[in-house]
Amino acid sequence: MHRRARQVLLVSAVAVVTAAGFAWIGAATPADAAPVSLQSVVPVPVSAQPAAGVTYTLPAAATIQTPTGSPAATAVGSYLADLLRPSTGYALPVTTTSGTPTSGIALLLSGADPSVGSEGYQLDVTAALVTVRAQTPAGLFHGVQTLRQLLPAAVEARTVQPGPWELAGGRIVDYPRYGYRGAMLDVSRHFFGVDVVKRYLDEISQYKINTLHLHLSDDQGWRIVVDAWPRLATVGGSTQVGGGAGGYYTKAQYTDLVAYAAARHITIVPEIDMPGHTNAALASYAELNCNNTAPPLYTGTSVGFSSLCVGKEITYTFVQQVLAELAALTPGPYLHIGGDEANSTSDADYRTFMNRIQPFVGNAGKTVMGWHQLGQADHTPGRIAQYWGTTTSDADLSAAVSKGAKVVMSPANKAYLDMKYTNQTPLGLSWAGLIEVQTAYNWDPATLLTNVPASAILGVEAPMWSETLTKLADIEFMAFPRLPALAELAWSPQSARNWDAFKTRLGAQGPRWTAQGINFYRSPQVPWATPPATGRIEAESYSSQSGVQIVADAAANGGNRVGYIENGDWIGFSGVNPTGKTGFTARVSSGGNGGAVQIRTGSATGPLLGTATVANTGGWGNYTDVTTTINSGSGPLYLVFTGTGSLFDIDSFALTGTAPPATRVEAESYSSQSGVQIVADAAANGGNRVGYIENGDWIGFSGVNPTGKTGFTARVSSGGNGGAVQIRTGSATGPLLGTATVANTGGWGNYTDVTTTISTGSGPLYLVFTGTGSLFDIDSFALTP
Repeated sequence: MHRRARQVLLVSAVAVVTAAGFAWIGAATPADAAPVSLQSVVPVPVSAQPAAGVTYTLPAAATIQTPTGSPAATAVGSYLADLLRPSTGYALPVTTTSGTPTSGIALLLSGADPSVGSEGYQLDVTAALVTVRAQTPAGLFHGVQTLRQLLPAAVEARTVQPGPWELAGGRIVDYPRYGYRGAMLDVSRHFFGVDVVKRYLDEISQYKINTLHLHLSDDQGWRIVVDAWPRLATVGGSTQVGGGAGGYYTKAQYTDLVAYAAARHITIVPEIDMPGHTNAALASYAELNCNNTAPPLYTGTSVGFSSLCVGKEITYTFVQQVLAELAALTPGPYLHIGGDEANSTSDADYRTFMNRIQPFVGNAGKTVMGWHQLGQADHTPGRIAQYWGTTTSDADLSAAVSKGAKVVMSPANKAYLDMKYTNQTPLGLSWAGLIEVQTAYNWDPATLLTNVPASAILGVEAPMWSETLTKLADIEFMAFPRLPALAELAWSPQSARNWDAFKTRLGAQGPRWTAQGINFYRSPQVPWATPPATGRIEAESYSSQSGVQIVADAAANGGNRVGYIENGDWIGFSGVNPTGKTGFTARVSSGGNGGAVQIRTGSATGPLLGTATVANTGGWGNYTDVTTTINSGSGPLYLVFTGTGSLFDIDSFALTGTAPPATRVEAESYSSQSGVQIVADAAANGGNRVGYIENGDWIGFSGVNPTGKTGFTARVSSGGNGGAVQIRTGSATGPLLGTATVANTGGWGNYTDVTTTISTGSGPLYLVFTGTGSLFDIDSFALTP
């Protein structure tokens, strides 16, 4: 059935630990860092050859030059200029040339390495010139995405940022492994308007995705106007999961989406799911039902209960007219006809139905695409079977391939973006399993399935079903960072892919997404680049609570707020300590009576440090900051809410003061490791610990440097023999700065701090674990002056 966080470097800021991972609030990373390495690109290129000592600096007077006589190449140049102008403040005129430019940025349709093919590119960076060469405008567009990633992350900002805008010198030659690199968006369970889909197109195009599959019909909603059957949109499109207005695309809106996608070299694949998943159509037209009675509209999430009436001739008139109108609007080669979960259609009727309707696709000038159950029906030329199963073999898929079908890989337990990351993920489903980033990345489309040869694999698609998703922030949270992982799977050669290298490259994308306003999940598996040190804590990152609810909200920092607050409700933060703080600031909104936030320590009835008053802010979602001074205190922080009637929502808060405690580094934020595992643990700061530690295991922190530090403290627990933590620099066998002894703490999960002095040292920090038998777990640590 196809429907159904967190790296912290040693900085002085307050880290935000949410149930989904770390969330930081702040602006883009400044553009004054060293140029981005050619090897830092996602997806990883086929070949990257740095030129030592060479850097290109974009001048204010630069031009973007494209070949004379190619409007499509000029359009790519205009796209690049539109991207760069807001952050650089430069004019960047786009001009045409028939020669070979010597300065600025050149996008050329000649001279590329022959290996790049129809979608690849060659990127050359010298001190004077940046040149992207390709054989097609699509190749130029993909080269521009790589160029974009080689500029500082601040280039993604929509306001002028400080430069310089530098690119590392060298050459990249790059081309895709698979010709089909897709994402799918379910607009039927919940409807998403044109602006949301366009935003998603912008986001996925950065990672060289070239197909967007739109799931336009299902039991809960029909989302495209069909002139021959107008009630499909006006009735079938009038609701969605959970109720609500639903919606649909007019033909003009759909055409606009297709054109917007094409400008980003993305093909739209429309899907009309049949013969099941059709309640919205059946509710719109009684005559499509075998009993001539229209069922009610459906707003639930069950599947498999609906079916078109296979024995009625009007069914085939309906299908033919729908597909013909959709084909006329769709310049791409495919029409997706669904075919999954037809549990209310007998096997014989299923084959009869599919064998009747597949020729309608060919007659409309398109190629059949469907879910892999389509293998039960006869083959049609060029047919594509989309595999969404969770096993390594499937009879229907094998049948489809044996008849000549190509395969798009979307295994639900690896590629479904609507699956939860962890059990704590507030959105998504889990019927196909939990899919953390490493799970999404660590598989090979060519070898996953038995009885399906590598030559049959056309590509990879990442579906996003929307039973639990209602807004853009939800879509982004579930797609990022997994979609870039799957994009690399589809683009990069298998020999170039490596999880340890990828997670570092992926972590470097974080500041870009922050600058773009993408609401992403900060997976604890990824060493995220240093976030801005603004010290805001997301309210929804609480470790305990009473009465409140987390509410998705695009206007909230991080995409969520804490709401439904009533008198006496509270939220607690086990990893937030007010020691040395003198002030409290909270971002709140209220369309009700307002109230007060009490700042307490130890518990919801612990010592009161201060109270911030909240008034009506002019409406829910209209945020403002409230502040108060607080007394000194120590221990876990609790925010207690008081008032009468409808109170307020809280988005984030900060503790302010001049004497913050030593910054704790989460042990699971390592950038490299040997032997250990990250373990979810509600008693651990941030909800995770590093466990399964054996003698000789180690963890490394590329961004943590002990220079100037004299002490080391670690939060550990042990129900075993204990052991020791060696503090080293440079590598796991580098200079030893000190050793902290760990004894049995009285049981796993019973945490205590161990401390030691350390010698001076410099370079990346490594913690090496020694001892015999069952050692200990480590939650977090700090280096102290």
